[in-house]
Amino acid sequence: MKPILEASGPVIYVAMALAALYGVFCVVLLWRKISQKRFSSPAAAGAFLDEVRENLDAKNFDAVAEVCDSPPYWSKATPQMILVALAHRDRGLSKLQTLLAEKYERDILADLQYRHSWIGTISKTAPMLGLLGTVSGMILAFEKIGSASAQGGLDPSSLASEISFALFTTAIGLIVAIPLTLLGAWVQVKMSKMTDGVQDQLGEFLHDLERAMTR
Repeated sequence: MKPILEASGPVIYVAMALAALYGVFCVVLLWRKISQKRFSSPAAAGAFLDEVRENLDAKNFDAVAEVCDSPPYWSKATPQMILVALAHRDRGLSKLQTLLAEKYERDILADLQYRHSWIGTISKTAPMLGLLGTVSGMILAFEKIGSASAQGGLDPSSLASEISFALFTTAIGLIVAIPLTLLGAWVQVKMSKMTDGVQDQLGEFLHDLERAMTR
């Protein structure tokens, strides 16, 4: 048992380092994907919707599709959903709204939520890894106390250093978990704002599409 506990220390440190790196990677990846999917500002979204509205008023659906598929917009969530709406515009408005909600949830939001769930998992796992390292270190420290007592004494400074080193793993686990928890909450706010923006923009588009189709 003792060799396993002694070997667990480096393994736990490596595991926490890898968890921290992957957590930061997920945060950066999510931030970049959200930046790609949303418009940089309400003014940019408004300019895009105005361009779409002009073509809808002329019933030029091919031009709307070209705008949505152009380099400035093809990676954005709203133009992607508009392309889906144009492909199924023969459906009723209520069915089209349901379809767009499902496509957005499945094709755009699901991948973001998957990455975000890993941030939450790492935030919960890092303190547990630290606690595991602390428990392992404390077991070894108490075993050392027992062995030293049988041999006639123990240096207190040596024991203090053992316990301090054991508690250090818990501190590292918290150092990893707290920033990732805050970053995860920040990313969640960004995702919610993106979803609200897409819903508002699609609402405007569907209103303009209904008006163009009923003329």
